[in-house]
Amino acid sequence: MAKKISRRGFLKGAGGTVAGAAVAGMAVGAGVTALPPRAQAAGAVMNKKAELPKAMGARVVVVGGGWSGLTLSKYLKKEDSKLDVVLIEPRATFMSCPISNLWLAGLVDYEFITHSFLDAARNNDYTFFNATVIDVDRGARKVFTEQGFVDYDYLVLAPGIDYDYGAIGVSDPEDVYMLSTHYPAAFKPGSEHLSLKQKIHEFEGGAFVLTVPSGNYRCLPAPYERACMVAAIFKKERIKGKVLLLDANPDVTIKGPGFHAAFEELYKDHLEYVPSVTITGVDVHKKKVTSEFDEFDFDDAAIYPRVRAAKLIETLGLVDPNSPQKEAHIDPFKYNVVGDERVYVTGDSRPMPFSKSGNTARSEGKFVAKLIAARAKGHDVEWESPRTICYSVVNIDPMEAIMVDATYAYDGESFGFTNVKMINDRDSIQAQSTLEWARSHYRDMFS
Repeated sequence: MAKKISRRGFLKGAGGTVAGAAVAGMAVGAGVTALPPRAQAAGAVMNKKAELPKAMGARVVVVGGGWSGLTLSKYLKKEDSKLDVVLIEPRATFMSCPISNLWLAGLVDYEFITHSFLDAARNNDYTFFNATVIDVDRGARKVFTEQGFVDYDYLVLAPGIDYDYGAIGVSDPEDVYMLSTHYPAAFKPGSEHLSLKQKIHEFEGGAFVLTVPSGNYRCLPAPYERACMVAAIFKKERIKGKVLLLDANPDVTIKGPGFHAAFEELYKDHLEYVPSVTITGVDVHKKKVTSEFDEFDFDDAAIYPRVRAAKLIETLGLVDPNSPQKEAHIDPFKYNVVGDERVYVTGDSRPMPFSKSGNTARSEGKFVAKLIAARAKGHDVEWESPRTICYSVVNIDPMEAIMVDATYAYDGESFGFTNVKMINDRDSIQAQSTLEWARSHYRDMFS
């Protein structure tokens, strides 16, 4: 019987051919056919140093170019210009999830929510590496990508979310593929959003199902804002259709009075809100959502399942065993992986119950940048609460919004909201503040 070899041991001992082995579906050993040339080449690249500028100081590698990763990369350089910062991101272009609901409704153009990673890196003096992270060797302090490895002194993982379709009763890979392709959630910006916009504007009538997941999902008010935007389009275009908003929660999770007022006063004929719906299955072919007690037919849909931390966190063995959403096992006040002060996790993959939103991620990024810069000099800093500022547009003509502004406090057992400012009365002032908030944040990240 062939001896089992660990993934990292195989990577080191076999010249980095683990990537090729995964492709071929076999491990190289006695009596086993050698890997094809292209698979061997892939392994060789993984075991080769990536072609990047030489580090001129302590190198901080940031994985993930979302709101958290972009903020970290900039503010690490602001905290200490001698740090060498490399941002690794597989996408070539940034598309924002915050404000994307407004884009779906035509309130902002595509250029408003898309930006250049190259501009951000050039303007803020760090390196953008357009690559995909495959593995990390924390002992050797190496990040492996399909274009070679990158050495690090400190590593920050900010890979965002993935979807947990099994939590809504869809676990067969073929069914997951069909559901995610035909009725994408559109909370991971990119093709999903493009697909959803086309669905909305080509909808001919009937029931358009949107869902709100359980747990701590990406941006608590966003599904309710999206429901308002879609209903507003149906109302404006006189489409004989209705948004059916199926919520896994017993009530609107945040800014409830403001959203309920919009549902009743603006969209009574175009939106039906159904709370406490635990989805147990989705039949793509029959266009049917099944719950514990009911079935809901639909003509089109965007199914938002429960979220989990990005699968990279699990691949690297960093999952908190007590996290039902497979989030990272980190110090909740310092963000470093438990037992490793060289590796940090920020943004939507962290386990603390802070909002998984843009403003929260940015404020966390600033704190962790300050912390790493201090630790690189042998110092430390006290924990600072992230800040959640979230505007939700609920009407398009005129454009009106509601908002919440809050920080967090720890009571010795758990985190909770504090210093909460809530505006549930929709008005145009909040709508304009929504756009100014977005512009100021985009400017800060990219210029």
